[in-house]
Amino acid sequence: MDERVTVISNPTVSVRLTSTLSSFEVNRRFNRGITVAEFKSKLELVIGCPAASMDLQLFSTSDKFLQNLDDNEALLGSYPVDDDCRIHVIDRSGTLTGAFSDLSKVEKYEISEEAYQKRADSLRNFKKNMKVGQFNEENVAKREEAHAQKEEEEKAALASITVGKRCQVQVAGQPTKIGTVMFVGTTDFKPGYWVGVKYDEPLGKNDGSVNGKRYFECEPKYGAFVKPLSVTVGDFPEEDYGLDEM
Repeated sequence: MDERVTVISNPTVSVRLTSTLSSFEVNRRFNRGITVAEFKSKLELVIGCPAASMDLQLFSTSDKFLQNLDDNEALLGSYPVDDDCRIHVIDRSGTLTGAFSDLSKVEKYEISEEAYQKRADSLRNFKKNMKVGQFNEENVAKREEAHAQKEEEEKAALASITVGKRCQVQVAGQPTKIGTVMFVGTTDFKPGYWVGVKYDEPLGKNDGSVNGKRYFECEPKYGAFVKPLSVTVGDFPEEDYGLDEM
């Protein structure tokens, strides 16, 4: 009796592709029946370097080097290429190495401010014509007016806020907090007027200092800086939580 063994393999194979041109890895499926030369031509569309300048290395599914795919006439399926193997493409031309990953090597177009100002097809000129953003004089005037009004309101609120007074702080989206005013005035970390508060509980963000500059003294997490309109001074006694009671 004539017994024969027939080996049936998948006509296609899915491989992982890497290259010297990029740090990215892509997955593609190819026909095992194409030659290595045809395979390189297909890789040219994926990797981006000329087929004639390619060297191919085959790695196992665990990224162990197996061998070079160096016979252009051989079929891809004649090599031990299995699903999830990795094929690494080396570009011997060297002209594109790092072109897609190292942006410092990309030549950048620069234009002077004066030349850009004269261009009629620039985004800035488009915004001017359409009166968008800072070029909408009416909206800019409204924002400046609203800002000036808020500054006046903050100055008026500061008149009643002095260091040492008890206060209540109400900031949108946060719980109401009670504390003592420790600082009133301008700061280096942000423009405008600010009130430094030492809270009765550790609900703050700092110890009275910001960016290395100290404005008042308090324990860490007890200090905070808020806008004057968020502060109400008055008779706000410190809460007694009965910690001294047995």
